Amino acid sequence: MPDSSQFYPVADAQKPFFAGIDVGGTNIKIGLVDDLGRTIAYHTIPTEAERGPEDATCRMAEGVALLVEQAGISMDDVARVGLATPGPLTLDTGMLLTPGNLPGWWNFPIRDRVSQHCGKPVRYANDANAAAYGEYWRGAAADCHSMVLLTLGTGIGGGIVVRDLLIEGAYGCGSECGHILIDSSPDARCDSLDKAGSLEAYCGAYGVVGRANDLLDTGVESLLAQVRAAGNAITPLDIAQAAEAGDAIARQVVMDTARYLALGLVTLIHTIDPDSVVLGGAMNFGGAGHPLGEEFLQHIVDEVRPRLLPALQETLNISFAKLGGDAGYIGAAGLARLEHHAAS
Repeated sequence: MPDSSQFYPVADAQKPFFAGIDVGGTNIKIGLVDDLGRTIAYHTIPTEAERGPEDATCRMAEGVALLVEQAGISMDDVARVGLATPGPLTLDTGMLLTPGNLPGWWNFPIRDRVSQHCGKPVRYANDANAAAYGEYWRGAAADCHSMVLLTLGTGIGGGIVVRDLLIEGAYGCGSECGHILIDSSPDARCDSLDKAGSLEAYCGAYGVVGRANDLLDTGVESLLAQVRAAGNAITPLDIAQAAEAGDAIARQVVMDTARYLALGLVTLIHTIDPDSVVLGGAMNFGGAGHPLGEEFLQHIVDEVRPRLLPALQETLNISFAKLGGDAGYIGAAGLARLEHHAAS
């Protein structure tokens, strides 16, 4: 969440303005940005999914109107709205289909309802794809022509942008990088969709914890064994903290995660040939500037580089994301901006 002191002054902003809405299972983030992607106002509201999607779309529009009022501009200054939600979804009809974390919102025409409540055209996108465009436009890949984003969390999200073109697919499931295959063995781990051998199965939070538990089941000594002995379930944070404390098993889990990520990235890099690979999400073991996070990142680079074609090895750029939780609403607004300028 941006600090209000970081908002760009409206008097210096470049028109037109665009609203970005990023819908999550817990909160809905709403931001107002100028034509260069600089945030001039921000607001967040609880999703309260149990109240249903129609209620939520009304509150989204109210949030946009509140930001317009706070910024001291007119709704006429807002050219378009960008909307990001979890998938699956259909881009041509603007339907939210069967999102796992919003079960009461299935088969809902969310794009058109937001448009009607806001009185503005709406550009609709998958949330991971919107976050990818945010990092491409204003974040870690702002100086690049193409990028691949992986979001590391409970699952593994993804996004691919090539020269302003977001790879979305027919159902908003394009760039679902977490479901690429990295292990075809008969005993491969399964992901959240019970599909064996995917990148998510090994590098999503439950996959990382599952691998740690498998090691502990062999009877090895570890600080993590003490967590289990106390009757607590291991979390990625427990693994990170134990690794920072020098625990060999926890460090093995972290570096194995880097290796598995590298296997997926090699496939993506050879497919896309991007200028930049960006790692976002909360499960980054401390992230940029943190000793464990930097070691984790370097291990990914060291595992990726020798597997690449020689021409790609020296141009490789892998970094952590810069926008954090703001990437979704910024990216949604940026996609609305693209659509607006294309129609102008």
